[in-house]
Amino acid sequence: MPKVNVHEAKTKLSQLLDRAHAGEEIVIAKAGKPYARLVPLEAPKPRRPGLLKGKVDEAFFEPLPEEELEAWER
Repeated sequence: MPKVNVHEAKTKLSQLLDRAHAGEEIVIAKAGKPYARLVPLEAPKPRRPGLLKGKVDEAFFEPLPEEELEAWER
């Protein structure tokens, strides 16, 4: 895992981002000590619409009673 200092990270941020996007983990050091880690983001999981269909009670969608609404507004 490569280590770069803050100054180098500032001057080469675009290149470091490209390397991280390619899967590399980069440690950014301040005064020679590890300070932060630049890592690639995980791909978001695809959404599956309707996953809870039939599992949510219809009462969930009913309006709340007045006293409940008032409690939330305090």
